Amino acid sequence: MGISVRPEHVRRYASIARLLVTAARTGLVGEVRDHAASNTLDLDGEWEARDDVDAADDGADESPEQLVRELESMGPTFIKLGQLLSTRADLLPPRYLEALARLQDRVEEVPFDEVKTIVEEELGVRLSTAFREFDPAPLAAASLGQVHRAVLRSGREVAVKVQRPDIRRQIHVDLDSLREVAGLADRRTDVGHRLGFESMVEEFQKAMLAELDYRREARNLRVLGENLAEFDRIVVPQPVDDYSTDRVLTMDLIRGRKVSDIGPLGRMELDGEGLGRELFRAYIKQILVDGFFHADPHPGNVQITDDGRLALLDLGMVARLTPTVREYLVKLLLAVSEGRGEDAARVAEEMCTHLDDYDREAFEHDVATLVTENLEVTVGELAAGRVVAELSRIAAADGLRPPPELSMLGKALLNLDEVARLLAPEFDPNQALRDEAARILQHRLADLVSPGSVVAAALEARDFVEKLPSRVNRVLDTVADGEVRLNLRGFDEHELMRGLQKVANRVAMATVLAALIIGAAMLMRVDTDARLFGYPALAIVCFLIAAAGGVALLVSILISDRR
Repeated sequence: MGISVRPEHVRRYASIARLLVTAARTGLVGEVRDHAASNTLDLDGEWEARDDVDAADDGADESPEQLVRELESMGPTFIKLGQLLSTRADLLPPRYLEALARLQDRVEEVPFDEVKTIVEEELGVRLSTAFREFDPAPLAAASLGQVHRAVLRSGREVAVKVQRPDIRRQIHVDLDSLREVAGLADRRTDVGHRLGFESMVEEFQKAMLAELDYRREARNLRVLGENLAEFDRIVVPQPVDDYSTDRVLTMDLIRGRKVSDIGPLGRMELDGEGLGRELFRAYIKQILVDGFFHADPHPGNVQITDDGRLALLDLGMVARLTPTVREYLVKLLLAVSEGRGEDAARVAEEMCTHLDDYDREAFEHDVATLVTENLEVTVGELAAGRVVAELSRIAAADGLRPPPELSMLGKALLNLDEVARLLAPEFDPNQALRDEAARILQHRLADLVSPGSVVAAALEARDFVEKLPSRVNRVLDTVADGEVRLNLRGFDEHELMRGLQKVANRVAMATVLAALIIGAAMLMRVDTDARLFGYPALAIVCFLIAAAGGVALLVSILISDRR
């Protein structure tokens, strides 16, 4: 893939180059190169360096903040990219991860006249016709859009999310530029080959483009609401389809406060332990059972409603897991929660892509150590997202490439850690996961006997029965016509040929010996003057040759077969 020379791309390349210069000036480039071999996670929540690597000096402590400010100045795409990088413990040192996790959208509000124009263009009606009320002051403003309170003609109170003008074009330019730079890094650098920057950007691109489609977010709200209907203390705002388009999303208005805005006195009035357990169970179901989960549950997207429930907001970023990945995650998380380090290492190894320098022994040892130290901790002592991040770092350090799904899961868990710590610092996620194991298994068995699975199995059985006679007839016809072919693939073709030649030689020699014996027997009846031992001489010679050859063949067989 070549580098584009379009003006908008060239300007973005300049911004990316400026970002790389900042990273080089702050020492981040060297730290990224050495990070995989020098850092580890201390399970008390502090990151420390191996081999007596000292902490950065005071002058370098500002480096992560410089990177954060640079990303914030580059706009929404790079803010989102920084938030995603905050989960990549296999890529960045800990102090950068902590700084990137604090990235915030610092944007100006879109003027109400522009908001009104976008809503009227998207809905095809005047604002006063569609809504009884529409508050000009936004409830919240973010890099992709802003939210306004409104009331429908029916009296239903809603929140209207309006996308920023011209944001799509800018994000497409940013993503194209990032993909080209990432491809160049993969082809030209060892770090890119190991970590696969281009695949990271592709996953990031899918997430960003999905977040720009508000109709998709409306579907996400509906699906998640149905999946979590069994949790009485979890609420998901439902969309109003007739008032939603690609750029405008109308949904239920949730009245409440951000989890991070609740003070110590306010927390005393909450059942933090119960809410934390309910939220954890809801995410276990999303990830391990449904394979569809809210990938951005930071404190701003999780609110305490006025009636004491938890509301999950902003489903622009979601992740989907295939049944195979879910099976891996079930095994991995259960192994971690039960302290089975070897099993956790084996499952993690199967999930990852093997590179040329994969060190199995080192990986198994590091994962076993991580699992053992994680066994008896609570959310207040250790973030589960950090464990997933450290698992990714160990995999990269020991010659494995973690799957993209693991990064999305790490991002979700890192955000969830912060919410859980605010609600219930003493909550034990390992025990809760073990308690949920029976329910997870029940769902697995239910999937096996679900109507869809039964019907699919019945259809496959019907196809098998219908096609069996014709397949058997074809096999028998092939055998009868002498067209059966045996394809063999040996580990060493030359050795296989030598073996076949040895067998062929023995068969040929045995055939010759048999012919000599039969010929000698026939010559015994021929009357001749040449006698040996009283018998025809030629017949006796043939017998002796056959006997000597037979003995030699037997000796050869015994010696070579025993060896």
